[in-house]
Amino acid sequence: MLLRHTPEAVAERSALTINPAKTCQPVGAMYAALGVHRCLPHSHGSQGCCAYHRSALTRHYKDPIMATTSSFTEGASVFGGQANMLEALTNIFALYDPEIVAVHTTCLSETIGDDLPQIINKARSEDKIPKGKFVVHANTPSYKGSHVTGYANMVAAFVQYFSRSTGRRTGRINLIPSFVEPSDMSEIKHIASEMGIDFAMFPDTSDVVNGPMDGKFRMYPRGGATREQIEAAGDARLTVALGRVGALPAAKLLDTKCKVPVEALDLPIGVRATDALVETLRKAAGVPVPDSLSLERGQLVDVLCDMSQYTYGRTVSMVGDPDLLVGLVSFCRDAGMRVLHVVTGTNPGPKFERRIKELAGEGVTVRTGLQADMFLFHQLVKGERPDLIMGNTYCKYIARDMDIPLVRVGFPIYDRVGHSYFPVTGYRGGLMLLERVLGAIQDRIDRDAPEESFELVM
Repeated sequence: MLLRHTPEAVAERSALTINPAKTCQPVGAMYAALGVHRCLPHSHGSQGCCAYHRSALTRHYKDPIMATTSSFTEGASVFGGQANMLEALTNIFALYDPEIVAVHTTCLSETIGDDLPQIINKARSEDKIPKGKFVVHANTPSYKGSHVTGYANMVAAFVQYFSRSTGRRTGRINLIPSFVEPSDMSEIKHIASEMGIDFAMFPDTSDVVNGPMDGKFRMYPRGGATREQIEAAGDARLTVALGRVGALPAAKLLDTKCKVPVEALDLPIGVRATDALVETLRKAAGVPVPDSLSLERGQLVDVLCDMSQYTYGRTVSMVGDPDLLVGLVSFCRDAGMRVLHVVTGTNPGPKFERRIKELAGEGVTVRTGLQADMFLFHQLVKGERPDLIMGNTYCKYIARDMDIPLVRVGFPIYDRVGHSYFPVTGYRGGLMLLERVLGAIQDRIDRDAPEESFELVM
C-alpha cells in the first residue's frame, strides 16, 4: 500500500537513497571467493556483517554458504582488528583446513584503517599460516561501490596474489565472468568445451552453490577454479572478460602484470552477444564453430522468429547489475522489444550509458549510482508504463502495485527457485530466458482476454 504514495514526478536527490538497487561489496567478494576451490571467505569485521552477507547468498542460492569472521567487538572497533584476525586465522586453519583464506573488509575495518597486508605478513611470520596455505585480501568497504565491485575487487585480488608469468606462453584462454549465476558459468564453459578450446574459468561457482543433494556434507565442494589455474593464467594467450564492470578489472590487472592480452565483451545473453563470444573464441583458438553450437543458435533464432508477434514492439523496464543489464538490453533488442528504462545502483561510469544507448537507442532512460534506487525505478515506471519489468525479487512490489508482469532475473532472487540451475547466457540460456518472457506476456494476454477471445492456441 505504501508504494501507492510514490509520486510520479521525479525530484532530483543528492543525499538520499530510498531502497537501494544494489547490496554491499562484501557480498560480491564472498561470492567470488566461493568460486575458487578450497577457498574459505573471511569477513574482517563484525559478526553481524558476516551473518548478513552469508544470509543474502544463502537465501538466493538455497544452499548453505560457508564463511568466517573476525568478530569485531567494541575493543576491536577502537584498537583495531589485528588480534582478532590473527586468532581467527589460527582457528580457521586448525578447524577447517582450507587451502586459501580470502579476506574481505567491511565498513568497520575500513573506517578504522586496518592494514591487511601488514596483518597477513605478521600472521605468516608467526607461523599462523601453515606451509602450503595462503591468505589473500581485497578492500571492500560497504559504503562504496556495490556487490558487483566487491566481486571485481576479489577476483582482481586472486590475480594479484597468484597469477605469474613464466615467459612461456600456452595456448590456454582465460575466461573471467562477471557476477552471474553458477548456471551461467556452466553455460559459458559449455560453449568453450564444445569448441574444443583449452580454457580456464575463474572464479567458477558452478557445482559449488548449486551442488547436488547426495546426503554428504562437503565443507569445500568439488567445483571452483584451482589455485594452479589462476597461477597459470599469467601464461595464457588471451583473457576474455565477460562484463566490463565485474570482470574487466581482473583482466586488465592480468595484462599489466603478466602481459596477457584482453578482449572485453558484453555478457553473452541473446543471439548477438553470444555470437560475439563464439567469434572471439573461434579467432583466438583457430577452431571452427561446431555443429552443436550452430544447432543451439538455430533453435533460439527459430523461437524468436516463431513468437515475434508476441515480443515485437513490447516495452520493458529493467533494474539490476550493469553487466547483466547490458546483456538483457541486447537480448530484448534481439526479440524486437523496446527498452524504456535501465536503472542500476552501481555507478559503472559514462561508458555504460553510452553502451546502453548504442543497443537500445537514444530514447532509453538510463540512471545509475546511489540515487538510482527502487524508488526512482518505481517513479519511472509510473511515468512511462512498460509492458514488462525485468529485475530481482524486490521488483515484485512494484510489479504488484502497477499490475505489470515481472520476469525475475539478477541478484537477489529470494522468492523463486531455478536461477542457480537454468542459465540466461549462451544460446541455450537465451532460449530459457525467452520462454520466461513469452510466458509472462502470454499469461497476461490470457488473463485479460474477453471470453470470446480466450483461445486454446494463441
